[in-house]
Amino acid sequence: MARNKEFDVDTVLRKAMHLFWSQGYEKTSMKDLVEAMGVHKRSMYDTFGDKHALFMQALERYGEMVGASIEARIQDLPSAKRAIRSIFEMAISESDVRPQGCLIVNTACELALLDTEAAAKVNEVFAKTERLLCELVAHGQRTGEIPAHYDAAKLSYYLFNSLTGLRVLVKTTDNREKLESIVDLTLAILD
Repeated sequence: MARNKEFDVDTVLRKAMHLFWSQGYEKTSMKDLVEAMGVHKRSMYDTFGDKHALFMQALERYGEMVGASIEARIQDLPSAKRAIRSIFEMAISESDVRPQGCLIVNTACELALLDTEAAAKVNEVFAKTERLLCELVAHGQRTGEIPAHYDAAKLSYYLFNSLTGLRVLVKTTDNREKLESIVDLTLAILD
């Protein structure tokens, strides 16, 4: 007869996600994972598979978590420009949280050239963010809030690139004034 799990899968997956987020994939050992998750090694393997499989599940969970957070943050905002600004401000406000930065961006920097499965997940999450930005830009253009002379897709690429750079920068500085000035100048293109 199979034993019941003695832990909440979601809780321990979140613990693994935070460890990968703070240390990166390569630096995180199985011993680190077992200790952080508070489960036996055999239970971890039985539930999540090997370290890579666990990492991919953690990336999936992180992508879901960030996506839900962005949606909740922008759903009731009165304008496309305000929604786009809110996404950028979220990247700055997350710098107060540990670990800093974005697990997806960290993974892109650490593994994208070495791990095709991780690269595919990174590209999937990046594409979702680009689509959201493109939808917001197109909506703003339809309402006359954002200049229509820009190609919405190309403008969303620019915004996404700036957002990704901001997510890297929050790992290296706590100078909020600097970060906010970068957001202000980046989003001035929407005026």
